[in-house]
This record gives sequence, C-alpha cells and structure tokens, in this order.
Amino acid sequence: MKTQRPFTYSLLALLLAGVSATSMAEEKFTFLTNWYAQAEHGGFYEAQAKGLYKTAGLDVSIKMGGPQVNVMQLMAAGQADCTLGDNGQALETWQAGVHAVTVATVFQHSPTVFISHDKVEKGQELKDKTFLLATEAYTSFWPWAKSELGLGSAKIRPYTFSVQPFLADNNLVQQGYVTSEPFSVEKGGKPFYVYMLSDWGYPPYGNSIICMADTVKKRPAAVAAFVKASMQGWKEYLQDPTAGNQLITQANPRMGADQIAFGIAQMKKYELVTGGDAQTGGIGIITEPRLKKTWDMLVKNKLIDADKVPFAQTYTLDMIKDAKVMP
Repeated sequence: MKTQRPFTYSLLALLLAGVSATSMAEEKFTFLTNWYAQAEHGGFYEAQAKGLYKTAGLDVSIKMGGPQVNVMQLMAAGQADCTLGDNGQALETWQAGVHAVTVATVFQHSPTVFISHDKVEKGQELKDKTFLLATEAYTSFWPWAKSELGLGSAKIRPYTFSVQPFLADNNLVQQGYVTSEPFSVEKGGKPFYVYMLSDWGYPPYGNSIICMADTVKKRPAAVAAFVKASMQGWKEYLQDPTAGNQLITQANPRMGADQIAFGIAQMKKYELVTGGDAQTGGIGIITEPRLKKTWDMLVKNKLIDADKVPFAQTYTLDMIKDAKVMP
C-alpha cells in the first residue's frame, strides 16, 4: 500500500497564521456547533464575547446545530467553514465523499458515558441490561462497546433524549454525555452510577474542530487564527464563564443557569479540556497516535474501509501545534 504523506502545509502558509489582525481585516468565518448552545460550547462563545476572534482578525458567526442537523452535510454544502464533532465522524464522512479534516479538539477524551442503576467494576457486567441508544450510537461507540466490552448480546431500546424511561426501569442503561444526562438523572432522586467510556478504552476525542480539507488548504491562516482564539476562549471560560454564558443563554434561552453550571463543573472534574496531552501541548492539542487509535477502531469494526480513508490525509497538526494555550 502506498504511503500517504501527512496533511501538511508550506512554511509560508503557516507564517500567514501570524499575520496581524489589521492585515486580515476581520475575515468572515462561520462555525457550526453540534448542538444547541450549551456549556460544552462555552469557549467559543467566550471568545466571541470578549472579542478574541476580532483581535485575531476574524468576523466569526457561531451557528447552532441540533438533533435534526447534519453538521457535516451543511459544512460540505458551504454553510460553515468548520464544525464541531467526534473525530471519528470526520473519518466516516470521508468515506462518504466528504473530505473533512480534524484540526484540533476541545475535549481530550470522549464525554460519552453509560449511566446505570447498578455499580459495576467493568463494562462486561452490563451485558444483561437493556441499553437506551440514540441512532448515532450505531456508527460511533456501540460497535466498539459490543466488541471490546462484550455487549453484543445486550438488548437495545431507542433513546429519545428523555431520561424518564431510565428512571422508571432499574434494568436500563442510559447513554449520555457526562456533562448533560447526569444532571437530568440526578433530579430523579435515585442512586445511579456514571461510567466514562474513555476509562474503558474508547479512543476518540470529543468535540473536535473539523473543517473541509479544501478550506484548510485555501485558508490556513484563518483556520489557525480561529483555532488559537477558540482555545484562548476555552481557557478564559473555565476561569470565569460570565461573558460566554450570556451569549449561550441569548442563543438558547431554554438553557438554564443550573444546567450550564453543572456542565462546567463536570468539564473541570473530568479534565475534559485541560487533561491528557493538553497539560504539555496546550488546550486543543491533537496527536497522531491518538487519532490513529480512532482510525484503527473504525477499521476494526468495519465502519470505514482502510483503503478508502487514507489516515494521513484526514487530519493536520499544523493548525494547533503552535497555539500553545496552556491550561
């Protein structure tokens, strides 16, 4: 098999990332999130609120995703320059003909969790339970859970983004995000246990910044500027989220202050933004070994074809490696 060259850029292109805000003249840039505005997007709204994007020479518009929004399709159609998603999602859409590139990440590990009424020591102990799964689970963590945790024989019911069925049935296991579903489950007043899939070996990053390959090639300075300003936004959001939260609630009035506070507390507790390689490489850092683990997992579970998804072309380290926004 022919060796693929990494997705890299000329020295000149990288130097362009450092041009002054004046010369960039606030270049328009559209970013599409993967859900309604929430704490998990806080750093982007913080950067917007504090003018970090403008200082970087960008006129950024943040658009919200949602349950019926296919962010990859919208980005491919030119409705956004970059979007937010699981880095495995970028690999799967590459095979579908949408050449998307992972350029950075917000979370150093996936926030995906299983929530159970029972305390267990390992995932295999959940095999006799019935799992509540959303549609996206079948092309992300569930094939991995079946093969690596031995859950292939487990029963499944659809997750409709309500935790009431879980609260009513002690035999159910609820999928979720560590920053979201536990907040709703806690209100039910019953004991429950939260298990991070990343603790059991699930390899993807969470909330990665993904851009069309063509966008990164043609606008490397803008993408690099957006990435660095966003990571500075994340640093400042975790220090004081007041400014970012104001924009979040403006964009999504149904997002309550208590839910936002819970999300922030969970991100800090599990070091989603500041843990792992971010401790040495800075917030947003991605590495080739970690990305390769996700690629290997998807190939192993037949979610992508290795011959159709050239690993080295599906990411670039050039947009984040020099940002160095330390936690």
